[in-house]
Amino acid sequence: MAPVTHKPLLHTVLGQRQERPPIWIMRQAGRYLPEYRQTRTQARDFLELCYTPELAVEVTLQPLRRFDLDAAILFSDILVIPDALGQSVRFATGEGPLLEPLDAKGIEGLDRDRAMSHLAPVLETVRRLRAALPPEKTLIGFCGAPWTVATYMLGGRGSPDQWTARKFALEHPGAFEKLIDVLVDTSIDYLAAQFEAGADVVQLFESWALNLDDAAFARQVMEPNRRIVEGLRRRVPNAPVIGFPRGAAGNLRRFAEATGVNALGIDFATPVDFVRQHLPAHLPVQGNLDPLRLVVGGEAMDNQVRAILAGFADRPHIFNLGHGIVPETPIAHVERLIALVKGA
Repeated sequence: MAPVTHKPLLHTVLGQRQERPPIWIMRQAGRYLPEYRQTRTQARDFLELCYTPELAVEVTLQPLRRFDLDAAILFSDILVIPDALGQSVRFATGEGPLLEPLDAKGIEGLDRDRAMSHLAPVLETVRRLRAALPPEKTLIGFCGAPWTVATYMLGGRGSPDQWTARKFALEHPGAFEKLIDVLVDTSIDYLAAQFEAGADVVQLFESWALNLDDAAFARQVMEPNRRIVEGLRRRVPNAPVIGFPRGAAGNLRRFAEATGVNALGIDFATPVDFVRQHLPAHLPVQGNLDPLRLVVGGEAMDNQVRAILAGFADRPHIFNLGHGIVPETPIAHVERLIALVKGA
């Protein structure tokens, strides 16, 4: 029997503290890399880039060629699920994603039967990545969590306060539950297929977990995430899952306990001391450098990196940003960050 390859990041998610924390960077494949910008010109639009396995594999692997990262994360987008369900989705330069906003009638018209066939190119990308990656590198799959995806589907675009989706959930609870049900079931299918195609671990991006009161957080964030984790593990026993409820603040522990995720992503606004005091010491955490510190670099970055490393040194820890890397980030600063984390 061949020896099992040690994957530092995967094993950290599973609760094993490493000699030094593994590192990956949210949105590590993206516009701060000149090679990404060049590859991007080969697709007509962003969704074509996501749905073209040859290009998506290339983009996914680019940051691993430049940097000594411990994981590749599938290059795709959380809005491929609404697109797969038949909602109009497009990405406008300078504006971000634009969707045709759903009403109750539009929710009834979502087509789950077409979703997985529409997502087949993404799964082909996962298969090709699995074949291309060195065995010690963890392959991360992902999807958007239902509440976050629903905010785009109902509002038609990102917003600072998710007003449209929050209002819809209160005014039309039955229709809202139907939308969440569709997203939960489709997400389970999609993540299970990613594991089957070769993903080692998946992350649930709950990027808009803020701006909700306790009752809404329980109903719209915790319960759908719990259902996905539970349903996924019925299909893929012991499936490793990272939850990232950005902005959850005082609800972090409740989220971890309610959902059963293996590891918890920590945003950059959450103090390290809060995590140490309120989250169980055995719970792996991921994060949580402010992306702006990576842009500025210098002592402002170095000191915070060291503080994060020291603060999480006694628990399983994956070093990451507390949100996605931004296009203005100098490559030299990324190199410096990785050297600090790896003790070079």
